[in-house]
Parts: sequence; structure tokens; C-alpha cells
Amino acid sequence: MTSPDKGEEREGPVIRDKRRIDPETGQVREQAETPAPAAPAGGEQPVADGEAAALKEQLAERTADLQRLQAEYSNYRKRVERDKGTIRELAIGNVLQELLPILDDIGRARDHNELVGGFKSVGEALESTVGKLGLERFGAEGEPFDPTVHEALMHSYSADVTETCVATVLQPGYRIGERVLRPARVAVAEPDPNAESADSAESTGE
Repeated sequence: MTSPDKGEEREGPVIRDKRRIDPETGQVREQAETPAPAAPAGGEQPVADGEAAALKEQLAERTADLQRLQAEYSNYRKRVERDKGTIRELAIGNVLQELLPILDDIGRARDHNELVGGFKSVGEALESTVGKLGLERFGAEGEPFDPTVHEALMHSYSADVTETCVATVLQPGYRIGERVLRPARVAVAEPDPNAESADSAESTGE
């Protein structure tokens, strides 16, 4: 009768001891980790139709949020740039307004041929500088009267005009951009209503 060798496999049931406590040592045995279920071929997890629709909806919402934030930021930058320009124009305008009496003195000196020598150089340099900053002088004889830019200090009638216009500029006006720093102070002339009556009388007499 032959007894089985150690190298031979024995047939029959295999008993595995799954007790957490080793009966011989009394130590807690380490449990083998349960292997995770194998992923499907290609490494992708199956996604239900409902879950896919929810993900698409979330993606659309996030995209809309980003687009709205981008539009708000763009509008904010434009508003800041516009406000910076307005503040700069106001600051320059306030400084130039303080210089208007000096410019008036330079203009009067020029009208009386007193703008000579060093005073002439300083005056012309000042006028050039304020011009570069955007200061514009306006008001001229013969132009139509505009109450938004003209201040009428004197009034008369004339048979030589067909509409209310500037007869004399008493003090020039100044503006920077669309902002009027000072209206032009003028004397205005209106058409003489008696001239029409005289013309009618002459026509009747003829």
C-alpha cells in the first residue's frame, strides 16, 4: 500500500480558517481587502441616462454663469474707464476755470497792443498749454445767438440782421469737450420790427 508523498496533491475538500482570532496565538488576523469590482472594458463607468442628462444640465448652468460673469466684468471695466475719463475731465476743467481771469487779462493786453516782451512769451506759452489740455475759446460777432453757450448782457435792434445774433463779444466763452466752463458774454441784435413796417409803407406809397 502506497502512502502519499508530500509533493503529491490531495483530493478532497479544502477548509479555510476565516476566524478573526487565531486560536493558537490569540492575535487578530489581518483581513484581506475585498477586491473592487472590475471596471468595464475601456476604463469607463456606465452612466445612466438620467445621470447623463443631469450632468449636461449642470454643465449648461455653469457655462451660463461663466458667460454672465464675463459680461459683468467687461461692463465693469468699461464703466471704470468711462468714470476715469470723466473724473480727469472734471479735474482739468476745475483747474482751467481758475485760469480764465488770467486768460482774460492776456486777451485785453493783446487788444490794446500791450502784449510785448517777456509778458508776450509767457502769455502765449500759457495759451498753448491750456489749448493742449483741451480748453477751447468760443464766441464771435455775427454768429447766431445760442442761449446754451451765450449770455446776453446787452440787447438792441438792427435792420441789418434777419435773426437774433451776436453783435459784440464782451467776454469770450470757454469750454472743454462738451462742458461749458463759461458762456460767452455778448451783446445781441434782433431784427428791427419797424423796418418791415417802413418797407410796407414804401411799397404802398409806390
